[in-house]
Amino acid sequence: MKSIIVTGRGRFEVAESPRPDPGIGEVLIRVKYAALCYRDLLQLRGYYPRMRYPVVLGHEAVGVVEESRDARFRPGDRVVPILHSVDGTCDMCLRGEESYCRSRLSFGEEVDGFFAEYARVTGNSLVKVPDWVSDELAVLTPCVLAMIHKGLRRIGLSVGETVLVTGAGGGVGVHAVQLAKAMGARVVAVTSHEDKAKVLSRFADSVIVGSRFSEEVKRSLGDGVDAVIEAVGTPTINESLRSLRTGGRILLVGNVNPDESYPLRLGYVILKDVAIVSNIAANRSDVASVFNMVKLSKLEPVVAAKYPLHDFGRALEALQSGSRIGKILLVP
Repeated sequence: MKSIIVTGRGRFEVAESPRPDPGIGEVLIRVKYAALCYRDLLQLRGYYPRMRYPVVLGHEAVGVVEESRDARFRPGDRVVPILHSVDGTCDMCLRGEESYCRSRLSFGEEVDGFFAEYARVTGNSLVKVPDWVSDELAVLTPCVLAMIHKGLRRIGLSVGETVLVTGAGGGVGVHAVQLAKAMGARVVAVTSHEDKAKVLSRFADSVIVGSRFSEEVKRSLGDGVDAVIEAVGTPTINESLRSLRTGGRILLVGNVNPDESYPLRLGYVILKDVAIVSNIAANRSDVASVFNMVKLSKLEPVVAAKYPLHDFGRALEALQSGSRIGKILLVP
C-alpha cells in the first residue's frame, strides 16, 4: 500500500509498505480521507521529541472497516479515530477521558498514522460515523470540532456569550466559528486575510480583518468578549487578552511558532481575573456529541483542496502558504 513515511527530521517519502494485519482488539480500516494539520508540519520540523522513525504520518482520518478483531465493529462500518491509541482499561479511559489515557500513544508520532491506504487501529480509539454525517465532516471532527467542543466545555461556555476566534480562516478556525455558533454563542471571527472575510461572514456574526483587533472589539462590544478561541498563538495572544472582558476566558488550542515565547504579565491576568485553559485532544464522547449536533445544527466542512498521496509535497506547500480557507484533505 502507498504511505507517507517520515524517515527523520524534515524527511519524508511516498513509499510502498505492507498492509498491516489487525491483532486482537484491533481493526483494519481503508482510509477514505485523511486531513492535513499544522501539527503534521511541526512534527516534520522536529518539534515533537517523541517522534519515532520511520512512522506513517497523520492523525485525522475517516475510513471503512475492512477487517475487525473487535466485536464492536464490523466490515463496512464507517469510523473515525481519536488522536491517540488508548488502552481502554486505565482509570482515565474508564471515566471517559481517553485523551488522558495513562498509556496513550499519538497516531503519526509514536504509532503509525493515517496518511496511507490502510491503517491498523485499536477499537478503543474508534467512533462509528452515523449515516447523516458526510465523510468530509467526519474526517475533521475528532481533531477540530470535537477538540473545540471539549475545550468550550472546559471553559464553561454558556448560550448567549460572545466568542472571538483568531485565525478564523484556517482549517481549525473556520470550523471553530461554526461549532461555537452551534453551541449558542455570538461569534466574532478574526483573520489577517481580507479575501477570507467574505466566506467567514457566512458563519460568523461579525468579521474583523487585521492583527490589531482588540480596539475594534472594545468599540463594538464595550467591555469585551466573554471568551477567545486562540488558534494562532504568540502572534495574536496579546490582542486576545486585551479583547477579553473582566472575568473572561481564553481557550488556547494553537501555537503556529513554537520558537517564540510570550512574556505573560501575571499582574494583568490576575487583576483582569482571566482564565487561560489549553486543550489538545477530544474524547470519544465529544466526537459522538458533535455527530449528534449535526442533526440539529448545520455544520459545513470547509475544504480548501484535495490531494492524492503522491502529491503530499504540494499539499504541504498549500498548508504553509495559508492562502486558502479551510482544511486540506488527502485522498489515498
